[in-house]
Amino acid sequence: MPNFVTIKDIAKALNISVSTVSRALRNTFDVSQETRKKVQDMAAALNYKPNFNATGLANGSTHNIGIVIPFITNYYFSTVITGIQETAYKNGYNIILFVTNDSPDRENSILMDLTLSSLDGLLISTCCDDCSTLQDLQQANMPIVFFDRVNDKMNVSKVMQDDYNGAYQATSHLIEAGYTKIAHLGGPKGQVFSERRLSGYLDALKRHCLPIREEWILSTGFSQEHGEQDMETLLSLEVKPNAVFAINDRKAIGACVTLKKKNVAIGEQIGVIGFTNDPTSSLISPSLSTIAEPAFEIGRQSCELLLKHIQKKNLPTKELVLPGKLIIRESTNRKNVVDNKMIASA
Repeated sequence: MPNFVTIKDIAKALNISVSTVSRALRNTFDVSQETRKKVQDMAAALNYKPNFNATGLANGSTHNIGIVIPFITNYYFSTVITGIQETAYKNGYNIILFVTNDSPDRENSILMDLTLSSLDGLLISTCCDDCSTLQDLQQANMPIVFFDRVNDKMNVSKVMQDDYNGAYQATSHLIEAGYTKIAHLGGPKGQVFSERRLSGYLDALKRHCLPIREEWILSTGFSQEHGEQDMETLLSLEVKPNAVFAINDRKAIGACVTLKKKNVAIGEQIGVIGFTNDPTSSLISPSLSTIAEPAFEIGRQSCELLLKHIQKKNLPTKELVLPGKLIIRESTNRKNVVDNKMIASA
């Protein structure tokens, strides 16, 4: 077994007390700057690493943060996790990841099985409308921060992208590009971010006095397969839309797959815009217009906020809303498609 350096070794090397070393490493006010620097320099020279298990026993801290997410395989959540991870590690915290596979039952089971003594705080992107288990954790003084998918029933801090304005911007872009019959491929009802994106879509149509047809609003799942199936449904209608705003890029790509199978010209006949800016959106042909989400910043800022709640139990809750960015590509460029046809026939 390796011999790990302890604060006793630092104290012996500097010929000072163990308590002084401990206070210096914790930056307490009663240690001089000169002593603090000597301790820090010696700790670095001896390659000292804090023993969080030991300090946890002393002050109830584990330096572990739990993260509950619906998916791990898509670009958005993997980028959020990167932001969380960098911030956590920089502050001496480890992360423990739990994946629900977008199942409310699985999420509830995970939360019920959490051992409070093993976590200092919890970051969660929820897929569950029922927050009773989370409320139990909150009652047990577990610091909780929602990110991306939030639950408005709980008074905890939240970090999310601007779903409403992103959807409004995406729908307005379709209108400005000349599309007048716009459908929405949404997510399941009950999800806060799904409802906000639906509201942005509806308000953009109302603002421009365009028709709202219930059969053009589909509330299903989030996958590419759902996008393919939803587009099939729209194409089977007697009155078909000429553009689609999808709740995420996966559904938008699914819609494009169906349109290609049906030999419908994407852009010229039916415009498509998504929401995320998944790397795939710039690689497919035609490339996909989208709203870019600040995924890394959502991860970073949600972790920073959780650490503040861990360090100060009575910190007031905050709600941070980060703006997205419209990225215009070929799937909503009607002129580009027409010009390409003219070039091809010349």
